[in-house]
Amino acid sequence: MKFSITKKIILCLSFAFFSSIGFAQTEKAKDAAVLAAAKETADESIEYLRNLVQKMSIPAERRAVYVLMGSIQEQMSYFSDAVASYAAAAGIAAGDAEDMPKKTNEELVIDAVRCALSAGDYHTADLYLNSAVRNSKSDVIQSYIKLYSQWSSLCKAETPEEIQEPVALLQAYTKVQSMSAVWPSIFLTLWYVTGDNSYAVTLSKKFPNSIEAAIVKGDVQILPSPFWFFVPKSGEAEPESGSYSPSAYETPSSETTVHTEEKSAGSTNEKNLKKTKLQLGLFRTESNAKLLVDELKAKGFSCYITMEKRASGTTYYIVLTEENENNTVADELRSAGYDCYVVD
Repeated sequence: MKFSITKKIILCLSFAFFSSIGFAQTEKAKDAAVLAAAKETADESIEYLRNLVQKMSIPAERRAVYVLMGSIQEQMSYFSDAVASYAAAAGIAAGDAEDMPKKTNEELVIDAVRCALSAGDYHTADLYLNSAVRNSKSDVIQSYIKLYSQWSSLCKAETPEEIQEPVALLQAYTKVQSMSAVWPSIFLTLWYVTGDNSYAVTLSKKFPNSIEAAIVKGDVQILPSPFWFFVPKSGEAEPESGSYSPSAYETPSSETTVHTEEKSAGSTNEKNLKKTKLQLGLFRTESNAKLLVDELKAKGFSCYITMEKRASGTTYYIVLTEENENNTVADELRSAGYDCYVVD
């Protein structure tokens, strides 16, 4: 549940060390943060940090740069890259760098698990969950291990029936005080996968200022990551205000919906057919693809769904849009919190 990163966020991570730095390489993570923030785009910031970190010799500073790079990659939805960065940081036996965020190695492993699950990679998530971090003495770390273990189970599920056991465990965790650190995430998860609004009410009442409460209120949208959109659901979660409206698709058949969308978003002339296509999501469940289409259309983006049957026999529903002549659509989507990729 992460959202689009801006230069201001990167600047915040640099702790406002905007002193004059006239060199391109540094052994100080705090200076590297400033130099990264000076780049034109987040991708350029990441590339700069990736090149720099290999040349840094001080373990604590190198570790901090990996953490910084991982946080930017996570914000940009480069989840697999973020896993690698957090894991690399956790593998360095060093303390925190001067004037950089404080992170224990156990916390970094948990960060890597979260990103792996966001990428739908429960194999890597389970690998880290079953590492030495499981012996942590921290109640907070243990609460995240329990939460993410159930997220992993949800990630593996393919039918609503298969989510019953993790849902039951998450419900039990809402009554365990030692799990209080992750209660907002638990209530959000239960609301999302069951559609039971009582979890949203509890979340808004007990944790009104949390990002999870903002989601159920409709003020913030969940990033369309594989975990949140592939997980089976036993009910549809409706935010208080927002753009989820699957009922708009109840009448047309799946085939009609796809062809209708392709016709309206496809070309009326040869020129439109040649426009660059941007992929925003790939889903195994058509209803989840339509949820994303609803969100995007409510935000003013034109998008449509196509179907693709893979050699494995699995049918995927792909959400696409088209770049405009000024090539601004991809940037606008990322600014709105949606990742996208150019496809043929």
